[in-house]
Amino acid sequence: MTKARLEALGLSSGLIVSCQALENEPLHSPFIMGRMAVAAREGGAVGIRANSAVDIKEIKSLVNLPVIGIVKRDYPDSKVYITPTMKEIEELVSAGSDIIALDATKDIRPGGLELPELIRQIKEKYPEQLLMADISTVEEAMKAEKLGFDLIGTTLIGYTEHTAGQKMYDNDFELLKSVIAAVQTPVIAEGNVLTPEMAKRCLELGVYCVVVGGAITRPQQITERFVKHIQS
Repeated sequence: MTKARLEALGLSSGLIVSCQALENEPLHSPFIMGRMAVAAREGGAVGIRANSAVDIKEIKSLVNLPVIGIVKRDYPDSKVYITPTMKEIEELVSAGSDIIALDATKDIRPGGLELPELIRQIKEKYPEQLLMADISTVEEAMKAEKLGFDLIGTTLIGYTEHTAGQKMYDNDFELLKSVIAAVQTPVIAEGNVLTPEMAKRCLELGVYCVVVGGAITRPQQITERFVKHIQS
């Protein structure tokens, strides 16, 4: 059933563009993210990843593409940042997210809530909602599969304390290969995919699809890479 629902979204072997800008970034605006999504669609993207209910609603009003929704929110008692609690889940459901992505690492969630309990709550209230696990290790991917996630993304490799310094693309994507080999759940390559060649290599290795964000939609980061290369 899940496989058929995923196939209906048309994401397989395609490029998902992450259209996000945080409050401290120059492009922070639902209007701008909406137009960014339009540009991504015109360029051939098969889906969009977006942050916040307001951005998702704007994007879905402009493009007929599936949206992976997240809410990035800080809580004082937790390092978990991507869709930490049921509050964010409810916001994303109300915004019409086709898939909801959430941190599925071993870090403790706000209020001490453990991931299995959050998944139980989601499936009880929204049994038809597709869920994507943002993981940082092979072990977390395996746990996410057991919890019933529909997709597993490599989003947080290198972004957790226990994976600091690691890069998904090192040694010809060794970490990505390990995740793919460890689970049967479709794997999405996400995180520091900086070039078309890298995206294509991820697909050759067997991922379901690829998410690219900063390399396409964050001009300040793109400019910084150019400047650093020139100065070096």
